[in-house]
Amino acid sequence: MPNQGTNRYNRGVPPALTARERAALKARAHALEPVVQIGHAGLTGTVAAELERALTAHELIKVRIGGDDRDAREALGEAISARTGAAVVQRVGKVLVLFRPKPADSGD
Repeated sequence: MPNQGTNRYNRGVPPALTARERAALKARAHALEPVVQIGHAGLTGTVAAELERALTAHELIKVRIGGDDRDAREALGEAISARTGAAVVQRVGKVLVLFRPKPADSGD
């Protein structure tokens, strides 16, 4: 596949997912618990660093976004995707599933 965003210098480009890849990632994410929770402070530097750490370690994560405003949660999800270079796999209520492939040079 072209440009999957695996280069750590190209993280601003979320990976493009096909419908089949998205379905497979949704299935993998089903059993996961949210590893990052975002409160009313929003996307702070600390939260962004934790998202980076979690995506680097796990590739596929769930994020719980607090707040009752649906539009604000959706905007925050898009901001997270843009800042981390991760693709939004799924949104269900206050939970966001993100995927970013591990860098190829992360050592085997």
